[in-house]
Amino acid sequence: MAAAVAGRTALSPTSRVLIGLVLGAAGGLGLAAWWPDAALPVADAVQPFGRLWLNALQMTVVPLVFALVVVGVNTASDAAASGRIARRAIVAFLLILTGGALFAAAVAPRLFALFPHNPALTTALDSAVASHAPPITAAVGWAEWFNGIVPANAIMAAAQSAMLPLVVFALFFGFGLTRIDATRRALVVSFFQAIADTMIVVVRWVLWVAPLGVFALILAVCARAGLHMLSALGIYVLVECLLYLAVTLLMLPVAIIWGGETLRRFVPALIPAQIVAASTQSSLASLPAMLESAERRLGYPPQVNALVLPMAVSLCRLTSPIQYVTSACFIAWAYGIDVGAAPLFAAALLAVVISLGSVGLPGAVSFMATNLPVAQAMGVPVGPLGLMLAVDALPDALATLGNVTADLTATSVVARQTARDSAKA
Repeated sequence: MAAAVAGRTALSPTSRVLIGLVLGAAGGLGLAAWWPDAALPVADAVQPFGRLWLNALQMTVVPLVFALVVVGVNTASDAAASGRIARRAIVAFLLILTGGALFAAAVAPRLFALFPHNPALTTALDSAVASHAPPITAAVGWAEWFNGIVPANAIMAAAQSAMLPLVVFALFFGFGLTRIDATRRALVVSFFQAIADTMIVVVRWVLWVAPLGVFALILAVCARAGLHMLSALGIYVLVECLLYLAVTLLMLPVAIIWGGETLRRFVPALIPAQIVAASTQSSLASLPAMLESAERRLGYPPQVNALVLPMAVSLCRLTSPIQYVTSACFIAWAYGIDVGAAPLFAAALLAVVISLGSVGLPGAVSFMATNLPVAQAMGVPVGPLGLMLAVDALPDALATLGNVTADLTATSVVARQTARDSAKA
C-alpha cells in the first residue's frame, strides 16, 4: 500500500524540472530586487553548476544524433520496401513535415520580431549559459554555405559539433548501408542502435539532476536580467502555441486539396481523436479514436488505416520539426541575431530529418539531441536550450492536437491515391 501511495504521489520528471525553474527564478528575482549587491556574486557562484549540467547534456548529442539518423534511414527503407501503401505514406509524411518546418522557418522569426528585444537578456544569457562555440553572427555567402553542407572530413565535423554536415554524412552512410549484404547491414544497424540506446541511458542519468541544473541556470540569468528572462520564456511558449494552432488549421486545406475531403465530412471525423489527443497529450493513446474515425466516419479502406495510421503516429509528428525551428528562432531573437534565408532553410530540412530519426524517444530525453543540431545549423548559441527544456512541455496538448490532425490528413491522402488505383484496376 505504501509503495502504491508513493508511486501515485511521485512527481513526474517534467514537474521536477518546472519546480527547479520556479525556485531558481524566484531566487534570482529575489536577489535582484532585495539584495542587488549579492546578486552577481551569487550568480557567478552557481552558474558553473548549470553549465556543467548543460555540457553533460551536450556531450551525448553527436553520437546520439548520428546513430539515430543511420538507424532511422534503414528503418524507413525497410518500411518503404514493404509495399506501395507504405511508400505513399512515407512520401506524404515527408511532404507534410517539410511543409510544416518551412512554414515555421518563414513565420517564427516574424512572430518573434513583434516583441521588443532587450539587450539585458542577451548579456545575461552570455554570462550564464554561453557555450564554448561562438554564435555565427557574420553573414555567410550562398556558395560558402552550400559548400559547407557536405563535410570534407566527417571526423572533424563530429569533433567540431558541426551538426548539418554530420547529419548529411549520416544520411549517406545510412543509405549506403541499405545497399550492402543484409547480414552485414543488420550487424551495423544493431551496433548503431546499441550506441543510441547507451546514449539515451546517459541522457536519462543527466536528466535526473535536471532540476538542479535548471535551478542554477535560471537563478544566474534572473539575477542578472530580472523578469526579462521569464517574459522571454513566456513569449517562446506563446509563439509555439500560435504555430501549433496555425499548422493544425493548415491541415484542413491539405486534406481538401490533396486528400479529396470536404470540411463537412472531415472536421466532424477529426473531433473525437482531437478530444482524446488534447486530454491525454499522447498520439498513441489517440490511435484507437483515429482508427475508428478513419473507418466509420471517413470510410477509408481497412488496409490503409491499419498500415498508415500506426506509421503516422511514429513518423508524422508534425509539430516536432516546428518546435525545433521555433526554439532556434527564439534563441536568435533573444541574442538579436539576424538569421539569413539559407540557414533557415537548412535548419528546416534538418529538423525534418532529425524528427524522423528520433522515433520513439521520450520528449525530455530527445530535447537536446533534436533541438541542438537545428540551432547549430541556424548559427545560434545552444546554451539557452537548457532553460527552454523546462518549459517545453507546456504546449504539449496543442502539439498532440496538431500531430493527430496531420496523421488523419496523411491517411486521407494515401486513401485517395489507393482508391484511384482501385478504380483504374
